[in-house]
Amino acid sequence: MTALAPSAVHTIVPEPARTSRFAWLRERGMGATILVSAISTAFGVVLLSATGYISQAFSSNAEYGGSGTMVAVLALLSGILLAVAVYVGAIVTANTFSTIIAGRTRRIALMRLIGATARSQRREVATQGLIVGAIGAVVGLVTTTPAVVLALPLLDGALDATSDWSPVQAVLVIPAVAVVLTTWTAAWSGSRRVLTVTPLEALGGSVERSRDEIAGARGRKTGAIVLGVIGVVLLVGGILIGLLNPVGVLVAFFGGLFSFTAVSISAVSVMPPLLKATGRLFGTSVTARLAAENAVRYPERSSRMAIGVVMGVALVVMFAVAAESVKSLVAASSGGEPDAAFNEMIDTFSTVMMCLVAVSAVIAAVGLVNLLTIGIVQRKRELGLLRALGLTSAQIRRMVLIEAAHVTVTALLFGLVLGVLYGWVAAQSLLGSVAMPPLWMSPTFVAPAIPLIPVVIVIVATAALTLGAAVAPTRIATRTAPVEALAE
Repeated sequence: MTALAPSAVHTIVPEPARTSRFAWLRERGMGATILVSAISTAFGVVLLSATGYISQAFSSNAEYGGSGTMVAVLALLSGILLAVAVYVGAIVTANTFSTIIAGRTRRIALMRLIGATARSQRREVATQGLIVGAIGAVVGLVTTTPAVVLALPLLDGALDATSDWSPVQAVLVIPAVAVVLTTWTAAWSGSRRVLTVTPLEALGGSVERSRDEIAGARGRKTGAIVLGVIGVVLLVGGILIGLLNPVGVLVAFFGGLFSFTAVSISAVSVMPPLLKATGRLFGTSVTARLAAENAVRYPERSSRMAIGVVMGVALVVMFAVAAESVKSLVAASSGGEPDAAFNEMIDTFSTVMMCLVAVSAVIAAVGLVNLLTIGIVQRKRELGLLRALGLTSAQIRRMVLIEAAHVTVTALLFGLVLGVLYGWVAAQSLLGSVAMPPLWMSPTFVAPAIPLIPVVIVIVATAALTLGAAVAPTRIATRTAPVEALAE
C-alpha cells in the first residue's frame, strides 16, 4: 500500500494543477468579453481599411488629389468612431469584471484568509483582463483582415475602379493594441471591489453593495462631479467656439466623453430614482413588485446593465438628431423646404453613420445579455428560496423578464434624453458659424429636431433586445430545482 501511494499522488495531484491555470476562461462572462474585444478590433480594422482605401482614391483623383482636406476629415471621423467603439467596449468590460468579482467574493475572501493580499488578487484579475483582451484582439484582427483582402476586388468592381492600395498594413495593429490596453485597464478598474473584500466574507456568497453602502462611498461621487464639471465646461465651450469656427465640435466631442463618463460613474446614484419611477409602469402584482425591488435593492447590478443600453441608444439618437437638425436648419434658412437632393444626401450620410455607430450599440447589447445572465447565475440561491416559498416557474420567469424590461425601459428613456441633448450640441457646435444656403445666413442658433422613424426603430430594437436578453437568464432561473439552488 505504501509503495503505491507516491504513484497515486503523482498521477492524481499534478493533473488539476495543469488544467486549472486557465480554468477561469470558462467562467461566465469571459466569453462575452472576448466577443466584445473581437468586435471592437474588427470594427477598427474595417474603419482604418475603409479610410485608407478612400484616401488613396481621392489622392489619385486628378481634380481633388491636391487637397488633403477630405482625407483629413475621413481620418478624423474614423478616429472618432473607433474611439467611441473602444470607449463603449471598455465600459462594458469594466462592468462585466465588476459583476464577475461580485460572484468571486467568497473565493477572494478565502484567499485573503490564507494570506493573499488584496493587491495580488487585483493584479490577478487585471492579468485575466489582459489575456482576454489579447485573445479577442487577435481573433478580431485575424478574421477581419483576410475579409478586407477578399472584399477589395469586389469593391473595385462595384466602383469600376482599379486600386493599388494594399489592405495589409501595420496601421491595422493600432485598434488591436488599443483594445488590449483598454480591456486591461477596464479589468483593473472593474476589480476595485477586490480591495474591500474582507476574510469574514468567506462565509457568504456573492456580494453586491447595498444602497446604504454606496451612499457612504464618497470617492466615486467626487470623481463623477469633477468629470461632470469638466464635461459641461467643454460642452459649453464647444458651443461657444462653434459660433466662430466648426472646430468647436471637437471640443464638444471631448465634453461628451467626459460628461458621459461622469454619468457612467454616478449611475449607481442616478439610476435608482429613475428605476423607482418607471417601476410603477409594470403594475402591482407580486412578480412586478419583486422585479422592481430587485432593480433598486442593489443599484450597482442594475446600473451596470442599464448603462450599456443608455450608451447605445444615446449614440444612435445623437447622430439622428444632429442630421435632422441640419435639415431643419437648411429649411429655415431657405424659408421653406430644402432641396430634395440635399435631404437625400443628409439622410444617406446619417444612415451610414448610424449603421457605423450601431456597432457600439451591439457591443452594449452583448454587455446587457452577459450581465443579466451572470446576475441570474449568481442569484441562484435567492431564486431557489423564492421557489421554496411557493413561487412557480412561470412566476420566476415573469419576474426575470419584468426586471429586464424595467432596466431597459429606464435606460431607453434616459438614453433618448441624452441622445437629443448630445445631438443638438453636435449640430450647434459644428454649424453655429456656417452660412447656410440658399440665403447664406450665418446661424447663431440651431434648433434641435427629433426624427420620428429612427426613434421608433430604436424603441423597437430595444424591445427586441429585452426579449432576447431575457431568454437565457429565464431558462437558467427556472431550470434549477429549489433544493439544489439552496445547497449552493
